[in-house]
Amino acid sequence: QVELVESGGGLVQAGGSLRLSCVARGATFIRYAMGWFRQAPGKEREFVASIEKNGDSTRYADSVKDRFTISRDNAKNTVLLQMNSLKPGDTAVYSCAGEFEGSGRSRPVHYDVWGQGTQVTVSS
Repeated sequence: QVELVESGGGLVQAGGSLRLSCVARGATFIRYAMGWFRQAPGKEREFVASIEKNGDSTRYADSVKDRFTISRDNAKNTVLLQMNSLKPGDTAVYSCAGEFEGSGRSRPVHYDVWGQGTQVTVSS
């Protein structure tokens, strides 16, 4: 099993960019599809983006499509989320998650390991 540690959150003005990083500690990262989820106060956790184990296929929520890009570097056990054109509605705690031998599905219940989360705040 892997341990996931996120970084890169912060405060940014609307229209700005942030890049989130999630580093996996453990030897089995390649066996995990990876996803990013977010949760705003008073709201349920929602899917943001996912990427398959080999990085060939990605999936995005409609709300972030064409603004966010997910990528992974299996040699560095890292998955990234590049967020551009940020909006106040993107404000949330962002967490990365791993789906063991999965395909990067969009429901949180399918994910086996989670990071602690990193706060992203977008001011208007």
